[in-house]
Amino acid sequence: MEARLRTGGASIARLRALRMLARAEEPLRMRDLSEMTGVAARTTTTIVDSLERDGLVERVRHPHDRRAYLPRLTDKGLMCHREAEALDRRALAEATATLSADERTQLRTLLARLHAATS
Repeated sequence: MEARLRTGGASIARLRALRMLARAEEPLRMRDLSEMTGVAARTTTTIVDSLERDGLVERVRHPHDRRAYLPRLTDKGLMCHREAEALDRRALAEATATLSADERTQLRTLLARLHAATS
């Protein structure tokens, strides 16, 4: 998946940040984005800087804290997110194509348990 994303100028880390920003009900603080993506604050800043440089994210002033800026997806960022999610779904479908329906259900169940145990 990483190799496929890289050909389009993306990465798993960038996709994860785009995903969190797209799914957020309100703009996220950088600290919250860092926690949600599971990467260090400095790495999050680097990722957001690169997304901003590519026109996928813009920083907007926090409504209650004049010192803070919040990353927000641009229209281009939303489109990129949709395309990356489609690529992610295709890659997952290819990776699980040899599994039966029951095996895919079992895999989803096991992954959900692992996610719950590590969250």
